[in-house]
Amino acid sequence: MQRHSREKAFVWFFTLNGAVVILILLGIFYLLFSSSFLAWREVGVMPFLTGRVWNPTGYHGSFYGTLPLIAGTFLVTLGAIAIALPFGVACAVYLAEVASPWERELFKPVVELLAGVPSVVIGFFGLVVLNRLIANVFNLSNGLNALNGAILLALMSLPTIISIAEDALTAVPDEYREASLALGATRWQTIRRVTFPAAISGVTAAVMLGVGRAIGETMTVIMATGNAIAFPKGMFSSVRTMTATIAIELGEVAFNTTHYYALFAVGFILFVITFVVSLIADFFLHRAGEVGKR
Repeated sequence: MQRHSREKAFVWFFTLNGAVVILILLGIFYLLFSSSFLAWREVGVMPFLTGRVWNPTGYHGSFYGTLPLIAGTFLVTLGAIAIALPFGVACAVYLAEVASPWERELFKPVVELLAGVPSVVIGFFGLVVLNRLIANVFNLSNGLNALNGAILLALMSLPTIISIAEDALTAVPDEYREASLALGATRWQTIRRVTFPAAISGVTAAVMLGVGRAIGETMTVIMATGNAIAFPKGMFSSVRTMTATIAIELGEVAFNTTHYYALFAVGFILFVITFVVSLIADFFLHRAGEVGKR
């Protein structure tokens, strides 16, 4: 009887915690949406999303076009994933399938240590080191551009991609590998045609979570991307992301103004993007879990 009561108490405790998390998420959604609605009522939804000029304090009127901010965010994020994806997946395959036990014990703490480096330190590295390196290599006036931010975000996304992708590869049943080797396949053929395809859902989830990590980063992109509010023309353009815009302007904006609520609208767009990315990652993680149970 006492054991049953204890188990019931634990069930209620965890259920209550889950409900609190859902309520907090709904509260954030309501706060952002209600504040965003006040901005969209003044500016309009389509002009806000497709406008190419963001200048809330202009002498000739205020403009709240977020297209350059959205484009800058996606440019830096896609650049980061293009860099982090091959390195992260290759490292995960090496740790899960090739590395010896002592190599795994050596490299895994290094990867986890990289995840603990503060973003301001990585941003400072981009400002001092990568800035000069990119400028010298590509003959530019300065290296504070989308490429700089993409490299730094790739560095910050690597621990997430490596850790989750390695777990997905490790979760593939050993019977798959043994059957492949028994049929005469080499170790590399087994990895490429059996193990990796079986873990593709988990690897995809790792990449999507890495995307979420890159999209939501603030301090690093503030320090490394140049913060030019213009539609980017390429990786060598100075850009400003949505997170950087909120962080830079929210502390100085007048309360209860269109500019104030427009920043909440930018946050709402960012919230929706990250929420969709997280849902996609959760879907692939669920599929990876089903593969691991077979």
